[in-house]
Amino acid sequence: MLIPLGLAGVFFLGLAGWSAYVGRKAEEMVPAEGQFAEVEGACLHYVDINPEAQGPAIVMIHGLMGQLRNFSHSLAARIAADHRVILVDRPGWGHSSLSGPRPGIAAQARMIAALIERLELDKPLLVGHSLGGAVSLSLGLDRPELVLGLALIAPLTQAIDTVPPVFKGLLAPAALRPVLAWTLVVPMGLRNGPATAAAIFAPDPVPGDFALAGGGALAVRPKSYLAGSFEVRAAPGEMAALVARYGEMRVPVAILYGRGDAVLDPGVNGEKTAAEIPGATIELIEGGHMLPVTKPAETEAWLRRVLAG
Repeated sequence: MLIPLGLAGVFFLGLAGWSAYVGRKAEEMVPAEGQFAEVEGACLHYVDINPEAQGPAIVMIHGLMGQLRNFSHSLAARIAADHRVILVDRPGWGHSSLSGPRPGIAAQARMIAALIERLELDKPLLVGHSLGGAVSLSLGLDRPELVLGLALIAPLTQAIDTVPPVFKGLLAPAALRPVLAWTLVVPMGLRNGPATAAAIFAPDPVPGDFALAGGGALAVRPKSYLAGSFEVRAAPGEMAALVARYGEMRVPVAILYGRGDAVLDPGVNGEKTAAEIPGATIELIEGGHMLPVTKPAETEAWLRRVLAG
C-alpha cells in the first residue's frame, strides 16, 4: 500500500515541478515590459505608451485568460500615434500580482481606479475587452467622475448561466483548483492550446505569433488557471448585481461586437445591454471575439469615432 502511494506522490510532485518549470519558461518568453504600481491588494503591471501625447488618455483592460499584449499585438500602437495609451495586466493576470484576497469584478475595478488616480490621468477613455468590459462597467458605475466614457469590445455584460464551452475546463470546485492547477492543467493546456485558441478566435484565424507577441503563452500557467477558475465561478453573481444598476450609468458607453463571436453572444451581451444602458450605442462588424488582434483597423476606426463623440 505504501509503495503505490509513494509512487503516486512522486508522480504528482513531478507534475508540479514540470508545471512550475513551464510557468517560468512562459514568463521568460513573455517578460514584463512595463512598470509596476502598488495599489491596495495588488501590484499592477502596466505599459505606458506615448505619455506626452495631448488629448484624452486611453486605458485598456484585457479579458479572461489574457494579458496586456492582447492589445499591444495589433491595436495599441495605432491609437498611440496621437494618444497616451496605458495597457494594464488585470490583478492576478500577466505580470500583476496580488497581496490580498483574490479580487472579483468590482474589486478589480477599484484597483484600476486607484491606478488611474496614481497616474493622475484626466478622465481617460476606458477600453475593456471581454471580461475587461465587465470591470470597465463596474468602474463606470462606481467612479463615473474618473472616466470620459467606456468603449467595450466584445464585452461580458450580462449574467450568463452557461459558461462558454471553451472555458468549461475552468469550472473546478474551489477545493480542487490548486491540485488541478499544479498537476493536470499545464500538460493539458500544452496539448489542447492550439484548439482552444482556435475556438476563442473563431471564425478568425489565430495569428502565428500570438503566443509571444499576443501574450498567449502566459495562459498556460498554474497562476492563470487559478485566476480564470475563480473569475468564471464568481462572474454570474457579480454580473447580476451590475445589470441591476445599468439604469444608473452616467458616462457614455459604446459597444463593439463581431457578428461571428463564438465566445459571447452579441445579441445578449451587445444589443440587449445597449438597450438597457441610457444612451449606449452598439456597432457590429464582421469578425469574432478577438477583435483587438484580428480586426485592428476596424477597431481603431471605431475607437476614434467614440473619442470624437
